Amino acid sequence: MKIKCLIIDDEPLAINVIKNYIEQIEELELVNTFSNSIEGLNFLKNNTIDVIFLDINMPVLDGINFIKSLENPPLLIITSAYDQFAIETYELDVLDYLVKPIEFPRLMKAVNKISKRLNNTVSKLPQENSKENPFIFVKIDKKKMKKIFLNEILVIESLKDYLKISTTSGKFIIHSTLSDFTGLLPERDFIRIHRSYTIAIDKIDAVEGNSIEIEGLRYVIGRSYIDEVKQKILNSSI
Repeated sequence: MKIKCLIIDDEPLAINVIKNYIEQIEELELVNTFSNSIEGLNFLKNNTIDVIFLDINMPVLDGINFIKSLENPPLLIITSAYDQFAIETYELDVLDYLVKPIEFPRLMKAVNKISKRLNNTVSKLPQENSKENPFIFVKIDKKKMKKIFLNEILVIESLKDYLKISTTSGKFIIHSTLSDFTGLLPERDFIRIHRSYTIAIDKIDAVEGNSIEIEGLRYVIGRSYIDEVKQKILNSSI
């Protein structure tokens, strides 16, 4: 099955460059192009896309606010003439950042990242999973899938393109984003407390100010997360 792509850019020349590249890559399928982000948003309401090639500087709704407006964003590749937005967009779990003019080899590196992300790095919870002791399989190297029981997870930490999963039985590094992995976990049991951390609610030993303590280690709660985190912790209490 081909990877469905969308291009959103207010420069016709930039659209044509990426369009021509996509047409040369067999695994990609260009579904549509838009010259403004509002049209792109309307399209996404009724269509499923795997990846968006997105410009930052656009009228009415810029690329960053476009990303923030998406509830369940597909993979995002930024295509911009400016590199100063890179840090801000990576905090929004953007997969890659391409600076214009974009050369074909650089775009191919981004395509390789897309393929890896969509190539079952993390398996979804299976239907036959035990309700009493649910688990998830993660790929910890090229050949090995590791079963991790959800009730053993302590903290999941973002390491840019990778995650460190700390459990009661060990630590594991996988290739994924915090948003993707957190989305596979039961909301009642896990909560994201920071752009870099998701934690297991039942493993919290203490909450003090804007930090959470788990097994002697403190994790800062991000300012934009603090109200939701504290409310959810209170609601989980007996």
